[in-house]
Amino acid sequence: MQAVLYVAHGSRVKAGVEEAVQFIETVKPHIDVDIQEICFLELAKPSILEGVAACIDRGATNIAVIPILLLTANHAKQDIPQEINKAKQLYPFVTFSFGKPFGIHEKLINSLHDRVLEKSTSLSEETDILLIGRGSSDPCVHADFQQIANYLKRKYNYANVDICFLYGKGPSFESALNQLNIEQKNQTYIIPYILFTGFLKIGIQKKIAQHSFLQNKVVLCECLGYDENVRQVLIERVNQVLIVKGEVCNG
Repeated sequence: MQAVLYVAHGSRVKAGVEEAVQFIETVKPHIDVDIQEICFLELAKPSILEGVAACIDRGATNIAVIPILLLTANHAKQDIPQEINKAKQLYPFVTFSFGKPFGIHEKLINSLHDRVLEKSTSLSEETDILLIGRGSSDPCVHADFQQIANYLKRKYNYANVDICFLYGKGPSFESALNQLNIEQKNQTYIIPYILFTGFLKIGIQKKIAQHSFLQNKVVLCECLGYDENVRQVLIERVNQVLIVKGEVCNG
């Protein structure tokens, strides 16, 4: 019997865990599979192995593992597969398949533009965007994030779309703010490319406040979040796995 196991990242912030669960619950009715369970990579329960066990307890013999991750980095390449390898040892009679992270998708580009429109409906061609990624040691994250920035600039004709990261390799958020202080000419909208910010947004706000930007020249937008576009991308990622396995799915 087919099952779907959603693997969210997890958070120390209770609201972040609850928000992820609520979001996934809105996706489940669109997937024509009876067994659907939620687990977390870290910082929350149930764990991946506990999520696998919950699927098997309900009769699963095939489990589609779906990462709730924006980009393909070490979590998708190493951490989740390592846990599933442990599950394969425990349950050799179960077949596992893997979904892709959200990746570079036009619907997510549209959501980034929506975050800007929430702050201003009168955008000019002299508008800059600064995308903040959580960050990773994986160089593929930098390359994919740059592609997202290029896509956003091309589709919506922003003057510039730059990227930075809170952690890991690549330009830091702090250095990006320092650069804005020196070179800023256009109004700049800052968008955290994160599903749930929690304490991160407070830290972002504090760092912006430490710089003497002119009023309304730098605008902090809401994070990408769990909007309808994100929901549609997740449904697509689940169905991609199930269709390959010959399952019939609802959109």
